[in-house]
Amino acid sequence: MSVSSPRPSAALPYLLLLPSVAYLVIFFASPMVQAFGLAFTSTTGEWGLTSLSAMVSDDRFWPAVWTTLILLVVLLPIQLALALAMSMIITGRLRGRGFWLYVFLLPLGVSELGAGILWYSIFVEQGWLNTVLQGVGLIDRPVIWLDYREPWRVIGTIVVAEAWRSTSLLVIILVGGLRQIPKDYLEAADVFHAGPWQRMRHVVLPLLRPTIRTALIVRVVLAFEVFATVIALGGTATDTLATQANRAYTEFQDAHLASAYGLVILVVSLVAVGLVLAALPARKERGE
Repeated sequence: MSVSSPRPSAALPYLLLLPSVAYLVIFFASPMVQAFGLAFTSTTGEWGLTSLSAMVSDDRFWPAVWTTLILLVVLLPIQLALALAMSMIITGRLRGRGFWLYVFLLPLGVSELGAGILWYSIFVEQGWLNTVLQGVGLIDRPVIWLDYREPWRVIGTIVVAEAWRSTSLLVIILVGGLRQIPKDYLEAADVFHAGPWQRMRHVVLPLLRPTIRTALIVRVVLAFEVFATVIALGGTATDTLATQANRAYTEFQDAHLASAYGLVILVVSLVAVGLVLAALPARKERGE
């Protein structure tokens, strides 16, 4: 005589989700609502666009917007290409791929500020980079990589530092996607003598499309929050939306202005995520 197991209650899934929902409400939704309230009120408590107007009229607002967007546009393709190459090495048939896994994921153990300080020691005038270049005879005298009179050079150093620091996160996401690709598709490509580029273009990338979309969304959101690396390499001469929000709160001690910057970061992030979703829409399988 078999004993049937008790059927789970219909409310069980909701009860299991309750701690996560409570966490999101307390630590995300509630502060967000408060930030919106601060952004649309003045220091005297009057509702309006006073804080937003003060933010837009700031001479450093639009340079911060453009610098943030430039970092995003430059970083995304570089990091995606690097992450794809690293992921293919980790999931490929190369010997020692376990070793490369640890090498590629090593930057995850370094904080954003630590990475900024590390790359500052590399790019500073008497740093490691100039020492090596002079040692091999490529330059005669040290190059001032962090020349704040040339913003493009400083932005380039920030791109290098951020690409080194945060590409590992994309690698983790892409490795998970690559390992979900059925081996039958890859074996079929080998049967038809597909080259590496044909295999990547017609087999791997289409099947990796949802994973790439997720990786890009994560990177887009985090790109608008880049702060410590910019401070370490660009100082106060290089502005982004995140550094300006910090400046409004610490230097001006204006929580309303800082919340206005936070609101702009949120809106621009949502627009950027929408563009990613539009560029990589979800494809329906045949028969659905």
